[in-house]
Amino acid sequence: MGGAMRAGVAAAMAVFLAVALSGASAAALPRFAEAPEYRNGEGCPPAAAGVCDPGLVHIAMTLDAHYLRGSMAAVYSLLKHASCPESIFFHFLAAEASGDGSGSEPEPEPELLRRAVAASFPSLRFEIYPFRAGAVAGLISASVRAALESPLNYARNHLADLLPRCVPRAIYLDSDVLAADDVRRLWETRLPAAAVVAAPEYCHANFSRYFTLAFWSDPGLGGRVFAGRRRPPCYFNTGVMVIDLRRWRAGNYRRRIERWMEIQKEKRIYELGSLPPFLLVFAGEVEAVDHRWNQHGLGGDNVHGSCRPLHDGPVSLMHWSGKGKPWDRLDAGRPCPLDHTWRLYDLYIPSNGSGGAASPASGPALSASLFSW
Repeated sequence: MGGAMRAGVAAAMAVFLAVALSGASAAALPRFAEAPEYRNGEGCPPAAAGVCDPGLVHIAMTLDAHYLRGSMAAVYSLLKHASCPESIFFHFLAAEASGDGSGSEPEPEPELLRRAVAASFPSLRFEIYPFRAGAVAGLISASVRAALESPLNYARNHLADLLPRCVPRAIYLDSDVLAADDVRRLWETRLPAAAVVAAPEYCHANFSRYFTLAFWSDPGLGGRVFAGRRRPPCYFNTGVMVIDLRRWRAGNYRRRIERWMEIQKEKRIYELGSLPPFLLVFAGEVEAVDHRWNQHGLGGDNVHGSCRPLHDGPVSLMHWSGKGKPWDRLDAGRPCPLDHTWRLYDLYIPSNGSGGAASPASGPALSASLFSW
């Protein structure tokens, strides 16, 4: 075989292999229906010229293969209930490489995720930022649940580094949330000069249980860590936060969080993933937001994922934090009552043709009996 022929065969094989690998990666992603297109109502800001436009509401979320179904439903619900949906800009953080270093299934390339989002939301304003797992892999400790050890769970610590400098603040949302209200109301939360983060606080929760006995018994740690803060420390859920990115950068808060992760490696001061370092840095300094913006815990506890009802009071955002995710329970035929509400926003198209996504023709409607406004 001549050199030219061998080169041609090699080139053809390379093309074939590239196509095969591309198809395999694409096949790893589920299919989704196209969502309805929502337009701004009266009184909305003029059309944004770009990501730096001051009239935009900035939402930050992570994207990965397993939680993509939740992310799609979350985006759909946010657009559905927004008075100015065209004024929302989504910032998605996705694992940079094909693997996230956790030993789990390889993650799809960010470009494949970009195509999936654009196919369901053709007019969506969004950007995807590759997140390098190596930036946090050496800082992560074992947790009570393996899913909490994914490097992407720690990408929120890097928001201020990844998002454009012109973005003044962002609402960070987990992928297992569902909006039932106009997110602009949360965006307009006032942050006083002393605050970097705003979130619903839950001061009735037993704050001490988020840290080990070793933490509380260490004379250099324990209560001394929280002394001198604006208020007594309270638990808050990091799945819903308004973050002032400029103040975050100025205070070098990523490094403050990472320092606690380093101490955890030395002393084992907590058991629960990425939450405790945030509590160590911000508890007692968080600007409180109405509880309606994070009706959390709907995924049950971190071991069993049992069904839980909504808390008392009004609901603007539901959050399936905990082990049980609505899409997994629906597919398994063991949904919790509130999972049926989540299903109304599910754009997933089953590969076997059974079941069905939310009908995108008119969009989902929520039962008035579920909510108190």
